[in-house]
Amino acid sequence: MDDRLPHPRLRRYPEPRMAMLSVPFALIAIVTVVDVLAPPDVHLGPFLVAAPAVTASFAGPRMTGFVGAVAVLAQSMVAVARTTLTDLNHTFQIIALVLISAFVTFFAHLREVREEQLTQLRSVAEAAQQVVLRPLRDRMGPLRVASVYLAAEAEAQIGGDLYAAARTAHSTRLIIGDVRGKGLEAVGEAAIVLGAFRASAHQEADLPGLVSYLEAAVTADPDGSGDDPAPPGEGFTTAAVLDIRDQEMTLQLISCGHPPPLLLRGGRVIPLEVDNPAPPLGLTQFVDTGFAPQYFGFETGDIVLLYTDGVVEARDASGAFYPLPDRVADWPGDGPEALLRHLCADLLSHSPGGRLGDDAAMVAIERVGGQS
Repeated sequence: MDDRLPHPRLRRYPEPRMAMLSVPFALIAIVTVVDVLAPPDVHLGPFLVAAPAVTASFAGPRMTGFVGAVAVLAQSMVAVARTTLTDLNHTFQIIALVLISAFVTFFAHLREVREEQLTQLRSVAEAAQQVVLRPLRDRMGPLRVASVYLAAEAEAQIGGDLYAAARTAHSTRLIIGDVRGKGLEAVGEAAIVLGAFRASAHQEADLPGLVSYLEAAVTADPDGSGDDPAPPGEGFTTAAVLDIRDQEMTLQLISCGHPPPLLLRGGRVIPLEVDNPAPPLGLTQFVDTGFAPQYFGFETGDIVLLYTDGVVEARDASGAFYPLPDRVADWPGDGPEALLRHLCADLLSHSPGGRLGDDAAMVAIERVGGQS
């Protein structure tokens, strides 16, 4: 399962529902009939401008222009029925209606162009998502893997949260992380970390060497100009890096300021707290660290849940944080895919309006034995 829940694209020209189209035409019909039957000193023609204005809110410029033309025709019929087409009052009403219809039709065109641009941007975001945050394989060696990415904003497909996995000759290596900040800068930093992980996960002999490589990539000057885009300590990435050996019932973990993974074993939830966590990537220049890995048991049937702080920092309407360990402990299902689907639904239900305040990512890994 690799379900990053992308938000659906807008259609290029949203087809208005018949019920919505009936509103402006019904308005034109009602105003026309009432205006014809009204006393001579009552003029309802100005209300006809509401028809094209309402249409512009949900339809394209062609339909808006058509409704405007129908409104002008109706106003002309009223003029003929009540006085003459050349009556000064009705002439000015018709001229005003033509100008306003043209005005709202133009803005309907601008809205349509904007929707096309948003559709294009979302297409680019989806492409970037597939390149930067590649889907994880469902099976890697003796492991079953599932992942999910929940974007906080409907327009965003990817942010500063990241995850990746790589196979070596005898193990599976995984990373989950969270870049400080938001927007394109965070996406760029995430791409750097992911690129460094994919380049070195197969080459570095041990986990400390891999994390040292990631640290060097984060702190390096990308263009060689010597101009650091952020002051020291301003840009950093929290990360948890794991190495799971195929033939050993353990996992190695180096935590760089990241929330502890949760181990699910026999109905119990065990936080994998390391004794000596390293600082986030990009901050090790301030702390002397050797990136020492810590070993934890990881047996057949166990599931390890990796997550970013967007999960545990999600608040409900009362301001309470999402109780991830409790919700995982209450889960009665089986398998990493079912676990993430359960947590996604529960997390969105916990958040007001089903909207998260920050991006959230989760990866679930189960040891099932065998090779693939």
